[in-house]
Amino acid sequence: MKNIIRHNPVLAYFILTFILSWSGVGIFAIFTGMPAPIKQFEQTWPIAFIPYLFGPAIISLLLTGVLYGKPGLIEIKSRYLRWSINIGWYAFAILMLPLLVSIILFIFSYFSPEYIPDIITADNKIGLIIQGIAIGLIGGGILEETGWTGFVTPELRKRFGILKTGLIIGFFWGLWHLFPVFWGCGDESGNISWGLFLPGFFFYFSGTLAYRVLLVWVHEHTKSLLPVALMHMSLTASLFFIFNIPQNGFPAFIYYLVLSIALWIIVGISSLTKSWKEANHIKD
Repeated sequence: MKNIIRHNPVLAYFILTFILSWSGVGIFAIFTGMPAPIKQFEQTWPIAFIPYLFGPAIISLLLTGVLYGKPGLIEIKSRYLRWSINIGWYAFAILMLPLLVSIILFIFSYFSPEYIPDIITADNKIGLIIQGIAIGLIGGGILEETGWTGFVTPELRKRFGILKTGLIIGFFWGLWHLFPVFWGCGDESGNISWGLFLPGFFFYFSGTLAYRVLLVWVHEHTKSLLPVALMHMSLTASLFFIFNIPQNGFPAFIYYLVLSIALWIIVGISSLTKSWKEANHIKD
């Protein structure tokens, strides 16, 4: 088994992560159906999502231990503690997406109130921000990036450049979301709400691909997991909490389409910078 993992570490990671992450939803879906009626989903998702949230980190640490032993685990820890980097990378990681989303929604909301974000209408604005940051940092930033960036990125970077590494991880990152998201997109009768599911489906294979490329770029230049975790936190907190819009269907699709285009433009601009070119060498 160790030899199989050693020769196919990335494939082993994806297979094991998907099995573990989807196990909770798969078990509950036997009883609730697929997708689940909205009331059953609201009652059961906190338990069903536990393997989903912890899966990437658990498999990352497991495979790192199998392949590289204690030194490998210490190396992942050291990348989280490597915080002394140029402050510009922290600014990019934390502020890029909120600023981008703010500009898009400011323009869109001028033409339609459908694009007024939750931070404007929420009664408890501070609570909304704190909730988004906490869930984004722990559930998205630390637990996910210990896997996607802690293990998979260095393995793929031995063979591929920044763009291809980001595209490969981004594809499986988007796919990883789909099963749980589909389970949670049911209406009161348990029928799929396509207006809720399809805009997210589109963004997972468009915008998040670009975002993952940028995550790989940031990690390659800083050699630190901390800004990557903060950047993931920024995505989760911004899109699903602070700047979440109450509309689904076509308005959400247009929003995600424009955001995806903007993110790919940033990828294109970043690829022309010196920092991209310096970090884009393929490791031996």
